[in-house]
Amino acid sequence: MPQSAFDHRLNRVRGSDLPYSDGIPMESDWHVSAMSLLIDILRHHTRNRSDIYIAGDMFVYFDPNQVKTRNFRGPDFFVVKGVASAHMRNSWVVWEENGLTPDFVIELASPSTEHFDRTEKKAIYEQVLKTPEYLIYDPSNERLRGWRLFGGAYQALTPNRSGQLWSEELQLWVGLDEYRFSAGYDLVKVPRFYDANGRILPTPAEAEAKRADAEAKRADAEAKRADAEAKRAEAETKRAEAETKRADAEAAARRLVEEELARIKQGYRDDEHG
Repeated sequence: MPQSAFDHRLNRVRGSDLPYSDGIPMESDWHVSAMSLLIDILRHHTRNRSDIYIAGDMFVYFDPNQVKTRNFRGPDFFVVKGVASAHMRNSWVVWEENGLTPDFVIELASPSTEHFDRTEKKAIYEQVLKTPEYLIYDPSNERLRGWRLFGGAYQALTPNRSGQLWSEELQLWVGLDEYRFSAGYDLVKVPRFYDANGRILPTPAEAEAKRADAEAKRADAEAKRADAEAKRAEAETKRAEAETKRADAEAAARRLVEEELARIKQGYRDDEHG
């Protein structure tokens, strides 16, 4: 989202000189895995686009003073649309991105961050970055909430009957689904994306499994078709062989009849001359 209000004098501060890690790990294994899942799914969904940037747990710099105050860490998951290039970055530096700020954010809350995510951080997205859509998911109570910017202020999104929230920015539903991060892990609730018709967007692994399954079914159908064709050809060969044998038998029978007629005629001639 372009923000002309950002001071262009910030251009004097280079993003490469800004820290891109504070050494603080994410809250839990679940948070890391859920963030990676969201990134992988949406990157796969938009894999043919080069005008969208998708990342997570990355500093978003809108003011160099953030380095001094350390009062704002980047979102757990965010999307920026209309980027000139979707190359890899260490951090998102607004004044080096033509004033573009996140269009869509999901924060994965925890007991230690839920209040901050819901108050101070939400205010930054609303009043400073003016992020159009901001969602929070709290795994401790499995609650998904979201807001959309209307007239400069956030208004709560209303979930559908499935508890999903519609994202105008992504043209996708965001809802919850059970997911197993690895064999042996328990099923856990995680945010997932759904298309406009309510179909869940697959992970790259799920999409590949579906593609492989479809390919296997296609190959099986092709093998069955080839087998049926071979059986048809075999039946046609047998029919042709039977037809040949029938024709040969008819020809042999005709020859016998003709030979018999010739013999009879010859007998008549012999009697006449006898």
